[in-house]
Amino acid sequence: MNKLEIKKLTKSYGKKNANDNITLTLENGVYGLLGPNGSGKTTLMKQIATLIKPTTGEIIYNDKNIYSIEDKYRGIIGYLPQEFGVYKNFSAKKFLQYVAALKGLDKKETNKRVDELLNLVGLYDVRNKAVGKFSGGMKRRVGIAQVLLNDPKIIILDEPTAGLDPQERTRFRNLLSEISKDKIIILSTHIISDIESIAKETIMIKGGEIIMKGSHREILSDMNGKVYKITTSDENQLAEIQSKYKVVNIQRGVNSTELRIVSDKVISYENAEVIEPKFEDVYMFYFDLENTKEV
Repeated sequence: MNKLEIKKLTKSYGKKNANDNITLTLENGVYGLLGPNGSGKTTLMKQIATLIKPTTGEIIYNDKNIYSIEDKYRGIIGYLPQEFGVYKNFSAKKFLQYVAALKGLDKKETNKRVDELLNLVGLYDVRNKAVGKFSGGMKRRVGIAQVLLNDPKIIILDEPTAGLDPQERTRFRNLLSEISKDKIIILSTHIISDIESIAKETIMIKGGEIIMKGSHREILSDMNGKVYKITTSDENQLAEIQSKYKVVNIQRGVNSTELRIVSDKVISYENAEVIEPKFEDVYMFYFDLENTKEV
């Protein structure tokens, strides 16, 4: 069993805290990291990956401070940043072999491991094609494969499905679910469905602080009674609702418009109906969105 303890972690830049007194305990499984841009997600992940040292607090892996076992700890980390670079003239296979050499992996085992991973991410048939000719989604899959080369015990993924089509995202989610039995996987994403189906817990960060943490069921349960549906044909009422409440989406029909709203206060409109919450409602409730989705 792997255990990662984050204790009162703070990272300061001058007078600004990118992370502020974060405390977490993570064990095997997938953890979704949810928050708007600038919330402190990437700073937290880089601290866990030892790319940034905390200002105060500590990170403990299996009862040992990670900086007391720094080299050994880095050997069990797999990290995929949001911006992942490749050598465009290398084939996928040659690139993974190169990364394996940098990680000090056994040469005899490297070819077998590389072939296994290329097959796992669906790139085996194009293993000898130059990575520079790959689509954005295919390059992300190469990135995912290189993360898994050393069979890491802690995997940190920053927006890993950016550029993947829906079928590739599904394949990726299935892969994470399969390998998470003996690994801690931290997945930061803006795509709600990426964590909704596989994360054992979702950690929501805003302003460098954890504002909510729990299982999918626990977080949705907390939203009970806070999601409403209003159907109206009155354009004045429609404008009033949009100005007063957080509207998740607007669906226009022929004769009326349906609004989905989140609010921690009782909505008193006569045509307001409390409805079952969805995970997209959670994001809208805790994080202000610039644009309301209209369909």
